[in-house]
Amino acid sequence: MQTILGANGTIGIEVSKRLPQYTDKIRQVSRNPRKVNSSDETVSANLLDYLQTERAVAGSDVAYLMAGLKYDTKVWKDQWPKIMRNTIDACKKHNCKLVFFDNVYAYGQVSGSMKEDTPFNPISKKGEIRARIAMMLLDEMKAKNISGMIVRSADFYGPGVTQSVTYETVTKRIKAAKSPQWIGDPKTIHTFTYTPDAGTTVALLGNTPGAYNQTWHALTSTEIISGEDYVRIACEATGRQYKGVNSMPKFLVRILGVFIPVLREFVEMMYQFESDYIFDSSKVANAFGMKATPYKSGITATMA
Repeated sequence: MQTILGANGTIGIEVSKRLPQYTDKIRQVSRNPRKVNSSDETVSANLLDYLQTERAVAGSDVAYLMAGLKYDTKVWKDQWPKIMRNTIDACKKHNCKLVFFDNVYAYGQVSGSMKEDTPFNPISKKGEIRARIAMMLLDEMKAKNISGMIVRSADFYGPGVTQSVTYETVTKRIKAAKSPQWIGDPKTIHTFTYTPDAGTTVALLGNTPGAYNQTWHALTSTEIISGEDYVRIACEATGRQYKGVNSMPKFLVRILGVFIPVLREFVEMMYQFESDYIFDSSKVANAFGMKATPYKSGITATMA
């Protein structure tokens, strides 16, 4: 049995689509879980409750922690440590391997490429929380109390993805015949992970015994891309003439945040869009001979 904890999120769905090549027993767990594959088992559970989490993990060989929380620092500070502790303890009790899907917030602002051995140096409250919960799992792995791994992704994009910066500022606006926008400096490099590539990576690593007790970066294109490049490709994919992109500097995001809560929460993460953001996934690419989806193909599919 392989179990998705925090089922039906963007990456959880992509992982679930790929797991049938490794197992015929897949369990979807969330408060209101839905099947991805016809044979999936569904279990309703609140990961903030240990007993419910423990029962959801019971009988599993591998558990994938894919939970997503409201984009709110207070919520993250209160709930993420509880979810991680409950999941670790449940996996330890049932001798279940744990795969944690993470982001790059714990790295903070990095000069050069972000790699698996990049030290934690968070410069945001959300980054501090992500570093804390990552260390909870890393410490357990180091003590050999659990067999686990962390798989990190850059900001992601892909077909059907609505919980992303590029959906709100590019995809949604172009489809509504509005001018595309970009948060921060559209001339800086900003790497993106294509969600089907992330799903393929997580499912493969979760079913590779030698991949455990390590940190990995999800397969991501090595192409250099800026915000302007992303918008240009998106326009071309929809037959729209590229006429530039309207940028939203921090002061404007801060002002809009008074009226739009998600933007208020995003201000502290603006550093990711004000300087180069380069994500290196060569470790997984070289280990398995994988090639990421080119941006032109991925953005075209996303816009379709």
